[in-house]
Amino acid sequence: MITIFKTFMKFAIFGFATVITQIGGIAYLLGILLSSSIKNKIIGNTFVLSLIIYSILTYAAVPLLAPQYGRVPITNSEKISAVNPLYKFLNRSYVTPELNQLLSATAKNISKINPSVKIKYMDANFPFINEFPLLPHLSHNDGKKIDISLVFATPEGNITTKQKSNSGYGVFAAPLPDEENQVDKCLGAGYFQYDYPKYLTFGKKNLALQFSEIGTKLLMQEFLKSEAIDMMFIEPHLKTRLKLDDRRIRYHGCKAVRHDDHIHIQIK
Repeated sequence: MITIFKTFMKFAIFGFATVITQIGGIAYLLGILLSSSIKNKIIGNTFVLSLIIYSILTYAAVPLLAPQYGRVPITNSEKISAVNPLYKFLNRSYVTPELNQLLSATAKNISKINPSVKIKYMDANFPFINEFPLLPHLSHNDGKKIDISLVFATPEGNITTKQKSNSGYGVFAAPLPDEENQVDKCLGAGYFQYDYPKYLTFGKKNLALQFSEIGTKLLMQEFLKSEAIDMMFIEPHLKTRLKLDDRRIRYHGCKAVRHDDHIHIQIK
C-alpha cells in the first residue's frame, strides 16, 4: 500500500509541476533518476536536486531552446517588468518575437508621454509547443497573448507601479452603482468561476491604492495604436468608464473570468 501511495504521489507531483511550469515534470524525473547516484544527502535529496535541475533548465537552457519554437522571453527593462518574479521562474513569461517587440515599443512610447506609467505583466505563455495549455487560462497557448496589470495611483493621485495583490490578479476595479454589471449577470447565470481570481491573489496589499483611469487608458490607447493588436479583453464597465470605443476591445464571455483586474492582450 505504501509503495502504491508513493507511486501515486510521484505521478501527482510530475503532473502538477508540468501543469504549472511546463518543464517542471522533466526536472522532477531527472531528479529521481540522479538522486540515488549523489552521495551528498542534501543535494541528493530528490526535491532539492529537482529544484537545482529546474533552475538550470529555466535560466540556462530554456531561453536558448524557446526560439526554435517561435517564443522568446519577454525583454524586461525599467519600463516593463513582471508583477512578480515568479512568472519568470515558472516559465510563464514567453511570447512571440513580434509580441516582445510590441511590448518594448509600447513601453518606450508610453514613457515619452507619462514616465510614471509602466507595463507590468502577469501570465503570458509557456516557452514550448502551441496548444499546450497555460492553466487556468483558456487561450494562452501560442505565444501571442499576455495579461497586463491595470494602472494604479496613490490616494494623492500619483501613478505608481505598486500592485494590490502579490499575483496582480484578484483585486477588482468593480462596477460602480450606475455602471453595467456584467459580473452579476454571469454569476447570476450560474457561471460560478467568473470571479474565482479573487482566490488567486496570493495575498492582498497596498489596498489604499486606487484604479487610475488616466494611466490605464493611456496604456490601452498606446497598445491600440499598433495594427498588430488583434483583440483586447477588459470588463465592459471599464471600457465604458474609460470612453474607449475601439472595436478590438471585446467582451470575453461568461465562460472565462472577469477582466476588471487585468487587461488581456493578443496579437494577430
